Amino acid sequence: MDAAGRADDGRHDHVNDARHFLVVSHTGRRNALEATGDVCAQLIAAGAVPVIANEQWSDVHEFVPDLNGRVARLEETDPALIELVIVLGGDGTILRAAELVREHPIALLGVNLGHVGFLAESERDDLGYTVQRALARDYTVEERMTLAVRAKIDDETVFESWALNEVSVEKADRERLIEVVVEVDRRPLSSFGCDGVVMSTPTGSTAYAFSAGGPVVWPGLEALLLVPLSAHALFARPLVVAADSSLAVEVLRRTEASAVIWCDGRRTFDLPAGARVVVRRSPVPVRLARLHEAPFTDRLVNKFQLPVTGWRGPVGHD
Repeated sequence: MDAAGRADDGRHDHVNDARHFLVVSHTGRRNALEATGDVCAQLIAAGAVPVIANEQWSDVHEFVPDLNGRVARLEETDPALIELVIVLGGDGTILRAAELVREHPIALLGVNLGHVGFLAESERDDLGYTVQRALARDYTVEERMTLAVRAKIDDETVFESWALNEVSVEKADRERLIEVVVEVDRRPLSSFGCDGVVMSTPTGSTAYAFSAGGPVVWPGLEALLLVPLSAHALFARPLVVAADSSLAVEVLRRTEASAVIWCDGRRTFDLPAGARVVVRRSPVPVRLARLHEAPFTDRLVNKFQLPVTGWRGPVGHD
């Protein structure tokens, strides 16, 4: 990536190798499969190789059978050859794509086929133009901080994972609360009964944490969020702490309900009473490809369809 954030990072020195693009889609939707066929056809016409993960291989080939022999399997492809991931779906599909390339510094370019699609960069109507920009390497790369999470029981680590949006500790039984104590920077803050606790990145502040009443945090700000879920406490406000802080949630041993940990709503682990969940900033970011330099304010207004009628804007210099 050059000083302007452009997407040429030296991964294209293999002049004798065809360019490879991983295509990840929501294969449960017909419009996503149709878009996959369109993207693969456009890539092939440009001499590039579309790459499909094994888990989506049969769905894509069943819907687009004429691609046989012209696409590669992700599991049989050197990740160093993949220069970009083109994601067709909503934010959930982008999260899945981030899982697939977690160990490799490959940017994700999202095309929104879902509802809000905060992480996506373009819409279905712009699909052909988006692929053209990808082929021209005409995009910038933005890094988003992620979370590292570890769950321990006494001295034993029983679960480790990561998240782009959030890590949540929640009750597993609908009829009972869990009893927790929350901690910031290895110091106890408060204990209460609740439905759960969400620990989020700024990227995740418009996801689960937003639904739970947390603040919207601009993604350029490096910070961690902690948002209690339906807490029975006098002090249970959402917190914003420094990015180098640590957050922890201990499920108190007196808790009668079972608890569960979720990472981005995708990876889960059952937690017994007495478990301790620690969340810190991960050193490995997720890289998002951007086609536009629009301010986050504009993205917020567009995605949430916020009313701005009557705004006159600044006169001269504020």
